[in-house]
Amino acid sequence: MFDKILIANRGEIALRVIRACREMGIASVAVHSEADSDAMHVRMADEAVCIGPNSSTLSYLSFPAIIAACEITGAQAIHPGYGFLSENAAFVQIVEDHGLAFIGPSAEHIRQMGDKITAKETAKILGIPVVPGSPGGVPDVETAKKLAAEMGYPVIIKATAGGGGRGMKVAESEEVIETAFRTARSESKAAFGNDEVYMEKYLQKPRHIEVQVFGDGQGGGVHLGERDCSLQRRHQKVFEEAPGPSISPEERAEIGGICARAIAEMGYRGAGTIEFLYEDGQFFFIEMNTRLQVEHPVTEAIFRQDLVREQIRVAAGEKLSFTQDDLVIDGHSIEVRINAERLPNFAPCPGKITQYHAPGGYGVRMDSALYDGYSIPPYYDSLIGKLIVHGRDRPEALARLKRALGELIVDGVDTTVPLFHALLEEPDVLSGNYNIHWLEKWLAVNMPT
Repeated sequence: MFDKILIANRGEIALRVIRACREMGIASVAVHSEADSDAMHVRMADEAVCIGPNSSTLSYLSFPAIIAACEITGAQAIHPGYGFLSENAAFVQIVEDHGLAFIGPSAEHIRQMGDKITAKETAKILGIPVVPGSPGGVPDVETAKKLAAEMGYPVIIKATAGGGGRGMKVAESEEVIETAFRTARSESKAAFGNDEVYMEKYLQKPRHIEVQVFGDGQGGGVHLGERDCSLQRRHQKVFEEAPGPSISPEERAEIGGICARAIAEMGYRGAGTIEFLYEDGQFFFIEMNTRLQVEHPVTEAIFRQDLVREQIRVAAGEKLSFTQDDLVIDGHSIEVRINAERLPNFAPCPGKITQYHAPGGYGVRMDSALYDGYSIPPYYDSLIGKLIVHGRDRPEALARLKRALGELIVDGVDTTVPLFHALLEEPDVLSGNYNIHWLEKWLAVNMPT
């Protein structure tokens, strides 16, 4: 086991890893930009190293600065959290070339699943159901038109290197496919430096279902059920729950078993999430995230497992500490993402926190790096906290979420908390009757910009 781990991240996820390290008796090293010198993860870690100025490019994304911080402090491993360098295969290779351990999958698996076309082909080989689409990249408009005519409109054009909804356009008919194709390519080039796109059949009213998987890199692989992340705005998740309210035990066992076998066959190491669109009882693979997800706490809640601890264990060469038979669902869990944003435009709202009070009580968890007097910097993601609740069933979890939101105090900046108060009054949310388009349509009516 490692003696010291460096966390190459910030905010609540850095705190999450520091806490796991402390429970395991492992020293932690925080890295930070100049803007984060008074951040909570810096205060809580055993050591802290400033690695650059405010810009994430010159600090949290700087390979040399992070490797140097490991050498200075004697850290033996790096935990990347999520975002930043968590899915950067080149960084993983450099980490391992310097004799350090990367707490996550291999560079090979990150590359394999990071390219959407390669990931889809890999999924097919592993027996994972996929959305009908182009066999590879679509080189030009004429090819796009031909493929769309074969699979039927509507279609969706996606960046092969995409994520977060960028480089993604829907074409409802042949009249708009040329514009959608060119826009997707230009957005992809600007965002990822790669203008290659591919095409898939566009499902009309799917849910976004993701299966949590875990492998030990030694042939062991399990699934930890699914999460429903269908309530999204501009392809960004805002409300996640587990288990999915629309998934039957039989469906869970089937798709979970497929994913677990795939992970074992790949020799995959660490946490991963296989994401699907789900419609009319069918699952269609869309991508795999080769990292810990923002919404991992809802899975931890219903299975009583510490996924960060398990990440550290398998990265140190240990086998999984649980088997599939050990993983039995207990109750229901919901997470809402609290962002420092001003409604109804969802514009980032950095500023000084004048008062902060986290909700508590049975079945309530608040993952946040806020404190009274903290100034949220304007340079990074607007996520400032995650409120997670657990109940014996979905109605109890919803009631607990409503109560906890009422206790939460974040003064000094605008947040997305009013959105969740409003959503918890909606019959469709209370009944679980929603799909990936539901929130956008609701916002257009209830919070027009």
